[in-house]
Amino acid sequence: MITIRLNAEDVGRIRFALSPVWEAVTSVRALSNNTARSVHGPWLQKVRPIIEGPDLMLLRALIPPVGYIPDFITPAPPRRSTSLESGLAAIAATPHHLVVDELGKLHHDTPHPLLPDLIAHPGKALDVITSALETYWRRAIEPDWRRMRSLLQEDLAFRLDELASGGIERLFRNLHPSVRFTGDQIVVDRPFCCDGEPMAGQGVLLVPCVFTWPAGLAVTAAPHVPTITYPPRGLGRLWEDRQDTTDSPLADLVGRTRAAIVSHLDLPMSTTHLAHQLGVSAPTLSVHLSILRNAGVVDSRRDGRAVLYYRTTLGTQLLTASTPLATTA
Repeated sequence: MITIRLNAEDVGRIRFALSPVWEAVTSVRALSNNTARSVHGPWLQKVRPIIEGPDLMLLRALIPPVGYIPDFITPAPPRRSTSLESGLAAIAATPHHLVVDELGKLHHDTPHPLLPDLIAHPGKALDVITSALETYWRRAIEPDWRRMRSLLQEDLAFRLDELASGGIERLFRNLHPSVRFTGDQIVVDRPFCCDGEPMAGQGVLLVPCVFTWPAGLAVTAAPHVPTITYPPRGLGRLWEDRQDTTDSPLADLVGRTRAAIVSHLDLPMSTTHLAHQLGVSAPTLSVHLSILRNAGVVDSRRDGRAVLYYRTTLGTQLLTASTPLATTA
């Protein structure tokens, strides 16, 4: 059981963020704990043939299938959305004494022959760890990051609506079955407890994370910002193949390009992202999106500087109704 005690200042500083580094770290654990039949099965089958090597060997030493993960390799993002590069820079700036302490705890809990040398040379450890994470990210995560990020942004929009409409209690009531809020503390049901107490006044960081499914992770020990990760809503849609609308009744009705737009918007996307996916120019796409939005088939919302388009309930109904039915003899 993990308990994060909150004072009034902490409650006022509860915030959300996305973290590419968190996704990379938790995906290494997912390689060990998921099968081809799991929710991440399609991703596993795609990446396993291309990621084996010394970088993954090092990351497996740092990120065992269960138990403790050194907190310094999952730094708290300072903003709602950050880049891989900023996350790696935060890891590289970790004080050497903290690297030694946390790698020492890891080696005590989960011994590995690669760890003693890293403990003896913390500066070198930071160099090889950030290099391994970057190489692994480019191979395993980056090709699908836009799609993952869309899902995570959709979850953040929902959570912020929950917070606005029902306050902190409603937010935590619907966050994850293992997490509950009791007024002055957050309790996370885990089979083990993290060592150390968080520093008061830092608030709590909530990070939706694709690869923590089905559970979540928590960082509580000082000096790190108390952090809880949880699987985002709609995770089952992430690796689904999109419906081919080329010869569908929907394409006959609205045209192939607009039908393809409706199909691709199973997750929110920006105009730039959607234009890249469909291979059309942004101005042409904007015209189609305007027509679809006026018809109530798609809608949009702002996320920071970006405008994200998503399929409405009507759009989903039209797409589902256009699925070709099997013919009978």
